Amino acid sequence: MQQYKEVGPQLLMQAFLQRIVNGGGRVEREYGLGRKRTDLLVLWPVSKDEKDGIVTEWQKTVIELKIAYGTIEQTVAKGLEQTWEYMDRCGAKEGHLVIFDRAPKKAWKAKIFRREESYLGTPITVWGM
Repeated sequence: MQQYKEVGPQLLMQAFLQRIVNGGGRVEREYGLGRKRTDLLVLWPVSKDEKDGIVTEWQKTVIELKIAYGTIEQTVAKGLEQTWEYMDRCGAKEGHLVIFDRAPKKAWKAKIFRREESYLGTPITVWGM
């Protein structure tokens, strides 16, 4: 049986996001998009039907989590493509790729970054931690 190595970072990120969303929206984990899955999908209500209060439009944000294997640039390249595919499938206009660098000898200052990237013209924010 193969271990699921992203479970710790995924649960930590989900707990953090749940506090931010705090009842106004939803955090979906392992959201199925065709045969593939995105790690987290944040849904935030944009508009509701005035009569019955049912949400008629959602803001969708894809958050893909990766553990760095090989170089950071290899992980970013693979993650950008995957994040874009998920965004495209669910119609999200916002995407974030979060890379967890578990190298024990690397300083935190070298692990933490934020940068704007794009894949096929779609902006995706990349976070390193």
